Amino acid sequence: MPDGAAQPAAQFAAGSSPADLLASLPYGTALGITLNEVAPQLVRGSLDWSPERCTANGVMHGGAVMSLADTVGAICALLNLPAGAGTATVESATNFFRTVRDGTLHAAARPLHVGRSFIVVRTDLADDTGRPVGQTTQTQAVLAPRPVG
Repeated sequence: MPDGAAQPAAQFAAGSSPADLLASLPYGTALGITLNEVAPQLVRGSLDWSPERCTANGVMHGGAVMSLADTVGAICALLNLPAGAGTATVESATNFFRTVRDGTLHAAARPLHVGRSFIVVRTDLADDTGRPVGQTTQTQAVLAPRPVG
């Protein structure tokens, strides 16, 4: 999430509906990401395979895979922020293990570290059979509230 789009944590506390959280990230909505479970210690989301999200030979595009991981991971970080703070991704690394050619890609994000300056989230990606597709580790900066004006 870029600095200008950082959302205050108070706006999205634990217990926020998945629809409200996803609506705060228009790109995720446009891509077709669905949130299935939302809590500070675990956020689950999914993205259906479709031809529009593919590269050659019907393989889901790595950017779509990474977008799911980044979106679900950012929401996990958001739910772990102190009151009034915002967040922005400062680093993200994805390892790809296998391709997705049909079905649904599933993501499960969990915080690895929640500190005053940074939150580190690991997102595991799997196909419909539970086989690992990839893993993303991202670091989110904890941004202090900006003064009004």
